[in-house]
Amino acid sequence: MELLDTLTGAGRIGLGLAAVGRPGYITLGRAADLPATRSVEALRERTHTLLTDAWAAGVRYFDVARSYGRAEEFLAAWLPGHPGAIVGSKWGYTYTAGWSVTADVHEVKDHSVATFDRQILETRALLGNHLSLYQIHSLTPGSPALTDTGLHHRLAALDVPVGFSTSGPRQAETIRAALAIEVNGARLFRSVQSTWNLLEPSAGPALAEAHAAGCVVIVKEALANGRLADPSLSSVLTELAVTPDVVATAAALQQPWSPIVLSGAATRAQLASNLRAADLTLSPGHLDRLATLAEPADQYWKTRAALAWS
Repeated sequence: MELLDTLTGAGRIGLGLAAVGRPGYITLGRAADLPATRSVEALRERTHTLLTDAWAAGVRYFDVARSYGRAEEFLAAWLPGHPGAIVGSKWGYTYTAGWSVTADVHEVKDHSVATFDRQILETRALLGNHLSLYQIHSLTPGSPALTDTGLHHRLAALDVPVGFSTSGPRQAETIRAALAIEVNGARLFRSVQSTWNLLEPSAGPALAEAHAAGCVVIVKEALANGRLADPSLSSVLTELAVTPDVVATAAALQQPWSPIVLSGAATRAQLASNLRAADLTLSPGHLDRLATLAEPADQYWKTRAALAWS
């Protein structure tokens, strides 16, 4: 089955494990979200609880990465007994925090062939044939992965579709550059995973182009790392008798480029709330009012970069 059919047939909301695969992350409110003791065992149990709840609710797409601490390991231990689970992982960052919240450096980015060769083996050792999509993690315009033809041929030779994720204020530029890459006359990338939310919608037009070109579009950080959980940002976030996360997630789901939207929930209550977005239809008037929340992309990413790992 084509990747587009496989992923969209799995439901419009997926579960990302960035917030629970490691003890430190930049989502706001983690002190209240995670167990007081963030041991490997405690976060493995939390991850498995979220995966089981998501599965019971019909979620079938699960997102991990080499740099999400032990997220691939946690997911791999849960996958037996869950046929039909669709797994996307990412390479290009190495986790370096040593299971510490206060590490000076939590992850190191490297888009070289050597890192790909190492990390695909690490991912395969854990996820095996469950891997359905392998993405370059956090492409930006200066990444060598946009110009390294040797890497492109390695990616094209994989037995699973390949994609990329983006970050930073120039996401649209990155998306367009990546969509132009071909290997043996065929477009290399089959998916794009980008930050899009009510505060940072600048990638929208490029994501529409990717969708029109047949790529799967996956939205990450729909809640802006917790910033959009604040009901004071807009009256729309409170007047619809649902929590702000539902409104923000529904706004992403209603984009015309038909994305899969990742929940980054760290608690069962957050996951249950995020999933309610699938049942909320925002009116054009609501969407117009929510659009006024948008910040300049440079400002948004400067704020994001200042969020503390906690």
